[in-house]
Amino acid sequence: MTAKGAFPEVPGVRHRFVDAGGLRMHLAEAGQGEPIVMLHGWPQHWYLWREVIPRLAPHAHVICPDLRGFGWTDVPRSGYDRETMARDVLALLDELGLERVRIVGHDWGGWIGFLLCLHRPARFSRFVALNIVPPWPSRDPRNLLEIWRMAYQVPLALPRLGRRAVELGGARLALRAASDAFSDEELDAFTDRLKGDRARASELLYRTFLLREALPVAAGRYAGLTLRVPTLLLFGERDIGIPTRLVREYAGRSQALELELVPGAGHFVVDEKPELVADRTLAR
Repeated sequence: MTAKGAFPEVPGVRHRFVDAGGLRMHLAEAGQGEPIVMLHGWPQHWYLWREVIPRLAPHAHVICPDLRGFGWTDVPRSGYDRETMARDVLALLDELGLERVRIVGHDWGGWIGFLLCLHRPARFSRFVALNIVPPWPSRDPRNLLEIWRMAYQVPLALPRLGRRAVELGGARLALRAASDAFSDEELDAFTDRLKGDRARASELLYRTFLLREALPVAAGRYAGLTLRVPTLLLFGERDIGIPTRLVREYAGRSQALELELVPGAGHFVVDEKPELVADRTLAR
């Protein structure tokens, strides 16, 4: 377990804070060369990439920010919709002077990555999306029967109750239930940062999605946007939240999107298959 407030140790990683459009954002960085920006999901932070960073750093400049409200980045009282969080990333790229990068995203970080590639394709040379699907509406009516898979989001989104659920072990339970890849120390590294205002940020993340984003997305908010960035969707096929039938449907809707299913891996494919994630991130 790390000391309170201390960064978990990963060899070769350096830390700094950057003003990203008014948001004080924490970055974990390693290596030099072509920039690769890596976006975590819930309930994790930059340390998600702990076993990927050392494999990429000899070949690239790896940049792992903590998203708004997570890790060591500031915790504003609002702005937890995915569009705002995508703008945070663009502001970070501008502040770093990076015109074009590779991008990798897991879970909500992957959703944000899709938004970035749909809105600003010129800024991204390649995208690796991990256990997330594009924000397009499904065309298969059978997928309405899968809506129960989102039920876990409801208690997390409830005012005050959501943050208490996170603080009292909900995040730890989610990680432990979904994968046996985590040691107790790794679970501590993630969940120790989800207290107080940061637990509230988790609550706002899910409440904003359920109340302001889910229905517009299902109604076609992004249906008219074409994915132009070459994208690999690397997907652990044991993910209990997103059925592989839905994943295959999306993979067939864009010539820019290639699907690779990962047998034996679940939602936390980065933690379970770091060598594979690193290899696919570096692929041309």
